[in-house]
Amino acid sequence: MSFLKAEWNNLALINYEIDPQLLEKYVPKGTEIDLWKGKCFISCIGFLFEDVRVLGLRIPFHSDFEEVNLRFYVRRFEKGVWKRGAVFISEIVPKLAISFIANTFYNEQYRTFPMKHLLTENENARVFHYQWKVKNHWNSILIETAKNSTEIEIDSEAEFITEHYFGYSKVDENNTIEYQVTHPRWKQYEVISNQSKIDFQGVYGDEFAFLKELEPNSVFLAVGSKITIEDKRKF
Repeated sequence: MSFLKAEWNNLALINYEIDPQLLEKYVPKGTEIDLWKGKCFISCIGFLFEDVRVLGLRIPFHSDFEEVNLRFYVRRFEKGVWKRGAVFISEIVPKLAISFIANTFYNEQYRTFPMKHLLTENENARVFHYQWKVKNHWNSILIETAKNSTEIEIDSEAEFITEHYFGYSKVDENNTIEYQVTHPRWKQYEVISNQSKIDFQGVYGDEFAFLKELEPNSVFLAVGSKITIEDKRKF
């Protein structure tokens, strides 16, 4: 049985190219930073975490909520193949129980803050708005897209960002937790505009303050799907 089953829907992904040396201290043992055409990316992602079941059971009042995370990409060579995954620097949700479960069982970096979202559409466009409140300041991911979805192109940056099927957590300098994430290949909505306002310093600390001054390398909206998170292993 999968540890967790859920849906990840309407994933707004804002991606920045940065110097990989800035992430070295976060890289778990046994993995290395995964590059796309020589570029190192860090992503700020807002989405809806819905229909959550842990070991097949719903947690009352915790089955549907928003999440915003900051992540980068790694890979691990094992048994002759590369396993491509993500490392989460920070994951924000509005539910304390979710933070407790993820931090306790998967050594993740969840924090709990007030959050809200609004999804609207008209004849020509969709608008996705995720907000989270840190230090009495509301941050927002606000993206307008075309209404109809399209396939994510093979060998595109969007494919690189979305096609990572493992999560890696750094326990300490010598130990790493690995878990598999399963989902079908996603489609995307073409982004018309990005009006997001994120206080990277206030939310993620001084070392990530520079992201506020960077133009995103890309912004896209993945439609999402049902997902599973499989049980962890430690190496």
